[in-house]
Amino acid sequence: NRVTCVDIDVDKIARLNSGEISIYEPGLDRLVSHNLASGRLRFTTDVGEGVRTADAIFIAVGTPPGEDGSANLAFVLEAARTVGDHIRPNTVVIMKSTVPVGTSEMVRSEIASRTDTPFYVCSNPEFLKEGDAVGDFMYPDRVVCGVDADETRSRMEEIYEPFVRSGNPFIFMDIASAEMTKYAANSMLATRISFMNQIAELCERTGADVEMVRRGIGSDKRIGPSFLYAGTGYGGSCFPKDIQALMQTADDFGVDLKVLRAVHESNDRQKTVLIRKIQSRFGDDLSGMHFSVWGLAFKPNTDDMREAPSLSVIDQLHSNGSTVSAYDPICNAQAKQIFKDKPTITFSTDRYSALNDADGLIVVTEWKEFRTLDPMEMKSRMKGTVIFDGRNIYDPKVINEA
Repeated sequence: NRVTCVDIDVDKIARLNSGEISIYEPGLDRLVSHNLASGRLRFTTDVGEGVRTADAIFIAVGTPPGEDGSANLAFVLEAARTVGDHIRPNTVVIMKSTVPVGTSEMVRSEIASRTDTPFYVCSNPEFLKEGDAVGDFMYPDRVVCGVDADETRSRMEEIYEPFVRSGNPFIFMDIASAEMTKYAANSMLATRISFMNQIAELCERTGADVEMVRRGIGSDKRIGPSFLYAGTGYGGSCFPKDIQALMQTADDFGVDLKVLRAVHESNDRQKTVLIRKIQSRFGDDLSGMHFSVWGLAFKPNTDDMREAPSLSVIDQLHSNGSTVSAYDPICNAQAKQIFKDKPTITFSTDRYSALNDADGLIVVTEWKEFRTLDPMEMKSRMKGTVIFDGRNIYDPKVINEA
């Protein structure tokens, strides 16, 4: 296929056309450079040209949360109006952005207000994991399409045919159901995370081992093992805003999603779990203490720090009077900008130099390089001998023996 990507950011388009990727996503740089070289992929700021030459148009703009938590659709509707100004007959307009139920119909209305040209609308939510987005696109668990015309279904089958040859389900449904599916999926995953975090707290009080509990319930085929890992709470660009947006939609329709509200509140509390453990160990006043933080991204294999638990941990340490030396394989430069007004927070070029004179190590993100340790190197650098393992990646028996 010939693909034209359109954005109004001139600098971003220039960098993309030179093969420079502005985000960290494994495999994406090779994919872009290969297809740029083949002539099948191009980037432009000329929206009209991009729309006029397209058989299918994917709207994939941001939907940031508004003050009330609802999805801000300003960019989506502006894109729809632009599409309406340039669209050619029988084009399929595909909503890829995560949007509340009813948005595709709003997009249809915006386009129709600018043209008499016949066109089709489809909802095609994405289910890509940051850190494995390329793999998830190439080998999807499922493809969900909301359609209301046979022509739309045929076009989408043609587009996705190379990616579903192995038999992974291609699920067609009405447009509203497709829009709801995206929010419901993320909400279910977030619910599993918050549930396990609460079970972890109960395990600590009762003497149970949450890792053993996770294995026990994850082996039940009705439950499965995914998203059952206790940790410091979820973050990123999807779960926090999608849950708030779904709760706002529910409020608009007079439905009280009590379970989801509890999930959201539980996650906010979970972001303080490490500070509570640190203060339990050292006392409420952390003035004059120094801590090392490993991991800044909200999850491994991404440079996304939006809603990352590390931000909450570092802010709380700073507020309690302690200094911090942090390290992340990818996010150091970005984090320096975020904390540029806090000179007591510094960033190291490698994980071990971040340990120098630390009273304790705090592991927030489970990057692969953190999974193995050199205890003697750590002892030679640290002032203290305590690790706050926010992701349960270490065997307590092995660590204690060291």
